[in-house]
Amino acid sequence: MSTTIDSIKNITVIGAGAMGRQIAMTAALAGYQTTVQDISQDMLDAASAEMSGWAESRVAKGKLEQSAADAALGNLAWETDLERAAANADFVIEAATERLDIKRGIFESLGSLAPSHAILATNSSTLGSSKVAEASGRAEQVCNMHFFNPALVMKCVEVVRHESTSDNTVDVTMELARRFGKEPVLINREIPGFIANRVMGAINDESLFLYENGYASKEDIDAAIRNGLGHPMGPFELMDMVGLDVIDFIAQATYEETGAEEDKPNESISKLVAEGKFGRKSGEGFYEYKK
Repeated sequence: MSTTIDSIKNITVIGAGAMGRQIAMTAALAGYQTTVQDISQDMLDAASAEMSGWAESRVAKGKLEQSAADAALGNLAWETDLERAAANADFVIEAATERLDIKRGIFESLGSLAPSHAILATNSSTLGSSKVAEASGRAEQVCNMHFFNPALVMKCVEVVRHESTSDNTVDVTMELARRFGKEPVLINREIPGFIANRVMGAINDESLFLYENGYASKEDIDAAIRNGLGHPMGPFELMDMVGLDVIDFIAQATYEETGAEEDKPNESISKLVAEGKFGRKSGEGFYEYKK
């Protein structure tokens, strides 16, 4: 059964972490009834409180009408039970932990719990949806819908099809992203890192090479990229903001998939992660930050 964009009313987001909660709020702001499912009630409570605080802050700054904030918060529901969360879903966005075994289990469950017309998307930035599609029993209705962090701010959404993804699934997912106020891009064949992370990874690799071999300080490399290429942040500043642990994890997952020497995790980053220096969130990475 094909899904049309106008038939999508109810959206379910799996995972109430930093990405899941912001994706859910994005959907709610666009007028969709949105259920957030997580196995942890504490995580759901924290997500609900954070999104309420975010909306209140936007209203206070004059960037969001009170009526729009109230409507969006009213569109959100929070649920620990996957069966109840998926029961009426027209479109599901999985944003759970970046572990294949967990994701496969979720998609297997969604295959039987979600209505037959529902499209099932994964927000994964490292795992192509082909790895979970067959588990769902509806491979043609599965794709990647990769939002960027912070999802409430970043405009880009990468939609990635695998060999069995239907044109209908792609078309509806692209249009849904537009209705979320995003600017989607389509990736026709799976490749680790998709577009943005691959290009950013190349910049990071070259910046690390220059730094590690003493060609320039990280401060001057950052300044050159900001002022010479017009990037809002230098690569070392950006890596600290994203999280060095996240970057290291993505590199490990990519290397595990490709086995290519050039995809090996960077030793400087792995060393900082081993020392608990993750960037801004831990107070220190390539730079130190005042807490």
